[in-house]
Amino acid sequence: MKHAVLGAGAIGGLMATALSAIGEDTTLIVRPHKLSGHPERLTLERPTGTITASVRVAAKLTQPVDVLWIATKAHDLQPALDAVEVPSGIVVPLLNGTDHVPPLHARFGHERVMPGTIAVEAERLANGHFAQRSGVRLSVAAKGEPVLRDVFARLEAQLGFVCQFVEDEPKLLWTKLSFLAPFALITSASGKNKGEIFADAEWKAKLSAAFAEAAAVAKAYGAEIDIAKLRAGFESFPDAMRSSMAKDLVAGRKLELDAIAGPILRGAEKFGIAVPVTRELVAAIESQVTSR
Repeated sequence: MKHAVLGAGAIGGLMATALSAIGEDTTLIVRPHKLSGHPERLTLERPTGTITASVRVAAKLTQPVDVLWIATKAHDLQPALDAVEVPSGIVVPLLNGTDHVPPLHARFGHERVMPGTIAVEAERLANGHFAQRSGVRLSVAAKGEPVLRDVFARLEAQLGFVCQFVEDEPKLLWTKLSFLAPFALITSASGKNKGEIFADAEWKAKLSAAFAEAAAVAKAYGAEIDIAKLRAGFESFPDAMRSSMAKDLVAGRKLELDAIAGPILRGAEKFGIAVPVTRELVAAIESQVTSR
């Protein structure tokens, strides 16, 4: 099949390299100013060793593909979509949050958009050079299974990905967000890694409260979240782990704060749910951004 990956950051680079490595015809869509000199041979450092794979690199998608994977930052989505000049078979967004789905439905059609999530610690080291620091869990709405079944099987068999198709789309998105938001907000607001948070009773209590608040909003949207499972997942992280948002904050990069915390805050307003810890964490992060 033919794939295009929109976004050449950590997630886009990981997906483009992985798809090409298992034999898929893959095009990586990059920003126009990065096109000149961008390597077509991608390198992905993984816990089990380094892999390389060749892709086409383009600034625009001008030929139809079977699957368009969208892996931009949430705040870059709309300008990035200008690079998509032709329709695709299905569209699989791997963005953080939930707010990106309705605009994609409006642009591509409800039946062609297959919401997805990816859980992995990854980073872009340089153009065309990426690092995967943890295992990969890739989840896509069940309606994408007829197209992606074989691809998922090969990602699992050849690269060790854990892939699944999920029938309940709200639960798919809110399960990821209910885990990601507390993790990102706590590590960013505190400046601490996972081990330091667990060693600090006050920050550990805030983490627990943030999980409960996110799950309460998710439930109001019809997604039942297992809080104990979320906490257990966080406990399994290496002590040195920090969120991408915490790293972006230190580096002075634009944050996905609204994409990650916004659905919880807006959902809390809509359903009358108290989320004081989430609000406190967002305010602390905003204060750091303002004072830079």
